Amino acid sequence: MFKKVFMSIIVLAVIGGVLFFAIDGAAKKGEGLKTVPVERGSIIDKALAVGQIEPKLEIAVKSKISGIVRKTYVDIGDYVKAGDPLFDIAPDPTPLEFAEAKRQVEIYQVGYTNTKREFDRVRALKDKQLISHQQYDSQLAQHDEAKLRLELAQEKLALIESGKSRVADREVDNTIRSPIAGTVLSRLVEEGDPVVPLTSYQAGTELMTLAEMDDLVFKGNVDEIDVGKLSEGMVVEIEIGAIPNEKVSGVLSRISPKAHKEEGSTVFEVEIILTDVGSIFLRAGYSANADIIITRKEEILLIPERLVKMEDSVMQVEVQDTAAVIATREITTGLSDGINIEVVEGLEEGELLVERPPKEITGD
Repeated sequence: MFKKVFMSIIVLAVIGGVLFFAIDGAAKKGEGLKTVPVERGSIIDKALAVGQIEPKLEIAVKSKISGIVRKTYVDIGDYVKAGDPLFDIAPDPTPLEFAEAKRQVEIYQVGYTNTKREFDRVRALKDKQLISHQQYDSQLAQHDEAKLRLELAQEKLALIESGKSRVADREVDNTIRSPIAGTVLSRLVEEGDPVVPLTSYQAGTELMTLAEMDDLVFKGNVDEIDVGKLSEGMVVEIEIGAIPNEKVSGVLSRISPKAHKEEGSTVFEVEIILTDVGSIFLRAGYSANADIIITRKEEILLIPERLVKMEDSVMQVEVQDTAAVIATREITTGLSDGINIEVVEGLEEGELLVERPPKEITGD
């Protein structure tokens, strides 16, 4: 009898141990499991453009006469109207240039005086009908040509001496005036600086830059991976680096047809028109990031993309029911933003997905 009782105790102990380890193993297996509900929300597919805010129209002001800056009328940040004075340029000819211009006037003055004297004589003879019309016309042409040569030399000397002259009905002076209404972005010369003129064979000295600050655009670059998804007219949200927590709205207006290399990447230049700046004061040159909205979906089923597994080209997730039973289910997915993904078929709002803890890496 005692032997039977002893054997029964041993059997119960073994069974108890098996049950203990089975329960303990199941508990450990379930440790770290989390559940994530299927929720409704919105998702946006967008492309990132990196660039800066720039004026759509920016003008470089240059001089058409050489010399030195005698006077400046405006400074950086000033607003000017078209025609307002910006600089006075004082001619600064070399001694040789001045001497040549002065002597040129004297030479043509002598030529004109002699030609006029001869023309007056010929005109008197014509009045007495002692010469032909052909002789008179020839002398008249010589007189007019000599007069024009003298006037040209005098105008050149006036420009060299004072920077001012009158050519035909046009007043030429040494005052550089604003070609547009806008804001002074930069002034690159000071009073006393030398100025090289703008001609057909040289670029000339850049004196100042002007821009219409009421007409700003975003110019930046988009990676070649995204450019195929873009089209003109897409809505854009712009974040200005210097103005955190503020956004500017815009519309994609231009996509460059040709790529270029930047820091080893192939990118395409884009231009975005700013449509809603609000009360933000923007400055030219602000760095900015632009999110170009490719697709936006509202009120759709969303789950974290990290919970989706691919098995033989089939999307799968683990679902836990109300009895805490975990089962694998196939789903059909849609739009993704890299964090969340749209569920088209296979799940209902409120169902719980299983998120398992990451596998521990153990050494040998």
